[in-house]
Amino acid sequence: MVSTRRIVGLFSGLALIAGTGLAAAPIASATPQHTCPPKPAPAALGTTSLASVLLSGGGATFDHNWKDYNILTNAVLAVLKAKPNSPVKVLTDGNVAVTAFIPDDAAFQRLVKDISGKWVGNEQDVFKAVAGLGIDTVETVLLYHVIPGATITAKDALKANGVSLTTAQGGKITVRVGWHTIRLADADTNSRDPKVVVTDLNKGNKQIAHGIDRVLRPIDLPN
Repeated sequence: MVSTRRIVGLFSGLALIAGTGLAAAPIASATPQHTCPPKPAPAALGTTSLASVLLSGGGATFDHNWKDYNILTNAVLAVLKAKPNSPVKVLTDGNVAVTAFIPDDAAFQRLVKDISGKWVGNEQDVFKAVAGLGIDTVETVLLYHVIPGATITAKDALKANGVSLTTAQGGKITVRVGWHTIRLADADTNSRDPKVVVTDLNKGNKQIAHGIDRVLRPIDLPN
């Protein structure tokens, strides 16, 4: 919080000599002190949830745009349908601060290719392959993308090279900052680290997200 500084003014005055009607010589005025105006307090963060952002504009509808988040949205819905009290539910509560690194649809397409060896050409089939891993696995992977209790903007992340973040899954990811790029080192040492490609989704709220081009992996998958 920015503190308010008291500005002290120094005034000169005239003293009258009783009975003479003459004014005394004026007292020299001190040079006024100059202070910077107080900075406004930061605005309170809003409470729009990431779930509502993901669902807006038909976010659960599969389409041909591989750069949005239809597969992720459906994965969240599938987990909450099967396990209503899953920790994934935090994404629906905008009063709770979280930072989520959200893989786009192409990221899940790459994951399915790495796991199955097959390149799947439409979003619905990619989601089916992901769901086929089992709800518990999907839940674990989703939670590995969520940093609870923190609202981390892109500006913050660019200053956090080497910082280890503890995820809602319990594992850790490490921020790697390059030339105006942010990568996230996960538990899989064999794969290329995901790169942040979209920043500050839902900025101004307690829950913020950054789009990434690969799925973070909570285990070390074999080549």
